[in-house]
Amino acid sequence: QVQLVESGGGLVQAGGSLRLSCAASGRTFSNYSLGWFRQAPGKEREFVASIIWRIGSMFYADSVKGRFTISRDKAKNALYLQMNKLKPEDTAVYYCAAAPGGEWGYWGQGTQVTVSS
Repeated sequence: QVQLVESGGGLVQAGGSLRLSCAASGRTFSNYSLGWFRQAPGKEREFVASIIWRIGSMFYADSVKGRFTISRDKAKNALYLQMNKLKPEDTAVYYCAAAPGGEWGYWGQGTQVTVSS
């Protein structure tokens, strides 16, 4: 069973940085994509960034391009999201997710990111 555990959320001022981590276990992820999603209060969950585990290709939502960087450590089965130049609108619960095929079938419990203005 795939397990995803996020950490690294917190409160930060606008313009600041945070680094989220996701510890992934339970599978060999070579045929997976892993990614980050977020959900703000009253809004639907939205895609933030993803990475094809085996080859490292990265994809980003337009709203975070140039500010966020997704990365992974294959040896540690760890996924990261470096978030720079944070804005109040980045405030949300951030979720780590894994997709063994075309669908995001596994989710972590989420970590809160709050950006104050």
